[in-house]
Amino acid sequence: MKKVVNPEELKEAMRAWITGVAIVTGYHNGIVHGMTANSFNSISLSPPTVLVALRHHTRTQQLVKEGGVFGVTILNTEQIELGKLFAGQIETGKPRFEGVETFTMETNAPLIRQGMAFFDCKVVNAFDVGGTTVFLGEVLAALNNGKGHDPLLYVNREWRRLA
Repeated sequence: MKKVVNPEELKEAMRAWITGVAIVTGYHNGIVHGMTANSFNSISLSPPTVLVALRHHTRTQQLVKEGGVFGVTILNTEQIELGKLFAGQIETGKPRFEGVETFTMETNAPLIRQGMAFFDCKVVNAFDVGGTTVFLGEVLAALNNGKGHDPLLYVNREWRRLA
């Protein structure tokens, strides 16, 4: 008989997996929103495709779904407060983009200045898994700005840096 893993057991085990930290942003009809995410991966180099997974009913998930575009900014260690802000861990009443310098490349999805790397994407496929939507995005523009910076990391519910 197959045992089903309890979601809390899975979360506990996944805390051992170290990830980078990214802010995923959505844009639709002039409205922008973003959230911290570590469910981000490169899927294919040709065509250039990445994956982001966003929980249902979040503002960012809705904007990506409606607008068909998203941006990804990989954060560096100097951006830990931004990571916490976009994760809703600090200043929860403050608009997330207030005072945050952004720019756009192709789709108008905002990207966070001073990040390590940037991906501007058009949704080419989306599917639901449980309470999450997985978006596959064709990368329309990408930029590595990481020279001289260390990536912001997340493991075991803690923000970390390379040793």
